[in-house]
Amino acid sequence: MKEYTLHFHKGGFIMGNRWLDYSALAITVIGAVNWGLIGFLEFDLVAWLFGNLTWVSRIVYALVGICGLYCLTFYGRICDGE
Repeated sequence: MKEYTLHFHKGGFIMGNRWLDYSALAITVIGAVNWGLIGFLEFDLVAWLFGNLTWVSRIVYALVGICGLYCLTFYGRICDGE
């Protein structure tokens, strides 16, 4: 069962997907925890797991960045009352 909703927003339709929202939020939180570990303990969990700037770790860093940018859209939805 898919959780798609269709909303009319400022002149256009937006399809919301709760699964995508929760996944992006979880990945962003994992990235925040990694940054906390770097700041407090000087320990980079992603580099420890996947190697220092290997292609896998770069994909993880890029995914966290993309999800963080996607989570910025939450502010617009909060203001709209969704």
